[in-house]
Amino acid sequence: MKTIVLIISLILVIFLENCQNKLPDNKVEYVIAKGQMPNMVTDRFHTMHLVYGSGDSIMYSYSSDIGKTFSSPILISVLPKLVASHTRGPQIAVTSEGLIVSACNALGDIFSFAKDQSGNWSRTARVNDVDTVAKEGFVALTGDGQNAFATWLDLRGDRHNKIFGSRSSDGGKTWSKNYLIYASPDSTVCECCKPSVAMKGKEVYVMFRNWLNGDRDLYFVHSQDGGNSFGDAQKIGKESWKLNGCPMDGGGLAIDKSDNLQTVWNRRGVIYACEGGKEEKPLGRGRSCSIETENGKNIYTWVDNGNVVVMGSDFVKHRVGKGQLPLVRAVDSSIICIWENNGEIHRVIL
Repeated sequence: MKTIVLIISLILVIFLENCQNKLPDNKVEYVIAKGQMPNMVTDRFHTMHLVYGSGDSIMYSYSSDIGKTFSSPILISVLPKLVASHTRGPQIAVTSEGLIVSACNALGDIFSFAKDQSGNWSRTARVNDVDTVAKEGFVALTGDGQNAFATWLDLRGDRHNKIFGSRSSDGGKTWSKNYLIYASPDSTVCECCKPSVAMKGKEVYVMFRNWLNGDRDLYFVHSQDGGNSFGDAQKIGKESWKLNGCPMDGGGLAIDKSDNLQTVWNRRGVIYACEGGKEEKPLGRGRSCSIETENGKNIYTWVDNGNVVVMGSDFVKHRVGKGQLPLVRAVDSSIICIWENNGEIHRVIL
């Protein structure tokens, strides 16, 4: 049965490979700035807020015209030994209090920064309440309403990576006591895959790559009380990936307008997507995927052989440029994709 399923999946992948579309000539690439590991969020006014790393500097830029142009970069802070490579980097979230940025240093400490009403950035607090426990540097951040939630790989206790979390209800000025979200019974979760997090009201989902019985599969946990407590971990997808190593590819998730979890991830070099708890569907070959959901439709992006690919709900693929680590956002009927290439932050509008 597994062989039949695999053959069907490969046939679908080949079909989707042929359903591709070249980028229209007027949708050109635009280099925003020099830097690494871009992360972006959109506020209720449709302003796009971008954060990225440049050496030890945490940089910020914004766009008020739906991504057509971005402001000159602003220095948020210099964080010695800033981690900003290999899916590790500054994270950004928006709450009713304003913007929050989190960043990790090579020692394994996570710091938060907030933008005040006058537009000034300041360092507010350390997120981890035990010293140097986020050695891998994998942090994810989200926000909604007054609340923000951070999750990361944490080594405290037994020096094995676990999923920890913390909440903030004051715009990142302070963070709650850290608490364990998930610990693998096989000693550790996958050590080199970034977790993902999404929040909508009191619904919080955390997705991570687990390590159970040699399988490196994606799992998610769900909170219905704003991240105060989480249910049991649930596997994503029907098949498994037995791998003696780390794929360094954590996938992405989003909460749709019906409050359902939507996911995308890589298994054996094929990108799959599914609603939480349902059967996965292959999208194409690649890695480093992420997802956006808008008006009940999912938008995906990933990298296929060095090409950044964007796919909408029509399953038509747009190859938008060369690079790595893409993110996609939907704003006012437009799709904006950002990515890193040769030390520069690129964007394109579809």
